[in-house]
Amino acid sequence: MRLIYNGILCLILPLALLRLYWRGRRDPGHRQRWRERLGWIPPLPEPGCLWVHAVSVGETRAALPLVRALRERYPEMPLLVTTTTLTGSRQVREALGAAVHHVYAPYDLPGATARFLRAARPRIAVIMETELWPNLLRHCAAAGIPVVIANARLSERSARGYARIRRLTAAMLRDVTLIAAQAEADAERFRALGAPRVEVVGNLKYDLQLPEDLPEQGLRLRERLGARRPVWIAASTHAGEDEVMLDTFALLRPRWPELLLLLAPRHPERFDGVAALCQQRGLPVIRRSAEQPCPPETAVLVGDSMGELLQFYAAADLAFVGGSLVATGGHNVLEPALLGLPVLFGPHMFNFTEAGQRLLEAEAAWQVTDAATLATAVDRLLADPERRRAAGERGRAVVERHRGALAALLASVAALLATPRRLGRRG
Repeated sequence: MRLIYNGILCLILPLALLRLYWRGRRDPGHRQRWRERLGWIPPLPEPGCLWVHAVSVGETRAALPLVRALRERYPEMPLLVTTTTLTGSRQVREALGAAVHHVYAPYDLPGATARFLRAARPRIAVIMETELWPNLLRHCAAAGIPVVIANARLSERSARGYARIRRLTAAMLRDVTLIAAQAEADAERFRALGAPRVEVVGNLKYDLQLPEDLPEQGLRLRERLGARRPVWIAASTHAGEDEVMLDTFALLRPRWPELLLLLAPRHPERFDGVAALCQQRGLPVIRRSAEQPCPPETAVLVGDSMGELLQFYAAADLAFVGGSLVATGGHNVLEPALLGLPVLFGPHMFNFTEAGQRLLEAEAAWQVTDAATLATAVDRLLADPERRRAAGERGRAVVERHRGALAALLASVAALLATPRRLGRRG
């Protein structure tokens, strides 16, 4: 099975590199540092780093409290943070700067992962969420590098997919030292696939720490947008959702003529298309990157800047979180909840099942299915400021009540670092 897996990877490698080159037409950053993806990284100045891997922006944000806590607790040990995507890389640079070493994680080819580990020489690997790569995990086990899958989640759909390759999955999970699951349901799915050591630690995303000046940032942005006009944010939207947001806006505008839609697409390569879509609908639109004034007649502000989503939330009255009206699985609903916003999302929330359910049960969130139900929910919330405030307070309380995953994860990391290093199994 592993030979078949490696053969498939070798066949698709040229396509993966071609995709980077193709995406580089719009953003040259995709074409840069491509050698890192094949394991050729600058050697770290000393061995024994703490290695944290986060795929993209969402995982990087969730990992930030962990990275900062590790820096504080182990100042003598270098910290390596890897990502898979360009947006994740930029998030690391913006949030952590030169405080950590940063490279792209290698593709899961045997040679690439071996080269990467020889150069990185990590003391421990902490991999965010469900990044399970057979060759990387096998090389870590053979080198005696403990691997923690942190904030681990596994949806029913993903579990069914892994079950189709049960032998490879079971062997891969045996190479993991600890799976720190978000919830008991996730833990049970990992155990059913053959994971030998699984603990329920909780969701790191509840441990998000907001910048102290974030309220002030949000207030400044709100004043630029129009302090008296209602602002509704549609965050992290995907293709197929932007049209629904604009349909919803059209339903709301007769009753709320001053309403401003802050539309923040998930992926940078879609910024131009979303702005063009607004113009095709005849809507006065400006782009955040243009740094231009927002006149009263503006209908849509396209959030086409990176690293400002929290500031956008802080300037809004209520939030729709995307990736949930299409079968993407939803995005982080805890960020707007912690900022005291009522939260709206669609039916596809398998990436945030537990968090979404908790907010629904607390009446801090509402689930919608289309433009009509979304327009009804937004209208009711805009018309009732006290309802918005109470829902926001309940959502913030949900987040505060479920903090603690970070402390539990740090304790597990400390225990593994205190354990003498052992060479793992090979083959």
